Amino acid sequence: MSKFVMPMQAAERVAQLGQRIRVARIRRGWSVADLASKAGINRNTLTALELGKTGTAVGVCFTVLWALGLDKSLDAVADPDSDLHGKALEASRRPTRAGKARKASDDYDF
Repeated sequence: MSKFVMPMQAAERVAQLGQRIRVARIRRGWSVADLASKAGINRNTLTALELGKTGTAVGVCFTVLWALGLDKSLDAVADPDSDLHGKALEASRRPTRAGKARKASDDYDF
């Protein structure tokens, strides 16, 4: 049985996201109970998300962003059109030229 250890950079990003969600909640003047109710989750779950606990489900995060009206900000997350590295790798695997030119068939020459 392997034990997953989140990379430090990823854990820091999760913590930053939690802080941003907390700031958005406070700017709206909502309590933890208010936002948890709007998102349909437990207050403890919201607190864990705001504290950057890495075990919080991604679905909870998306739901809270939706309740805050920030779900459109997710449109850029992992957008394939913005993935320059992936595009470069894909392009490097494409053939450099098309197949051999084929001679036209005269089977239908009248």
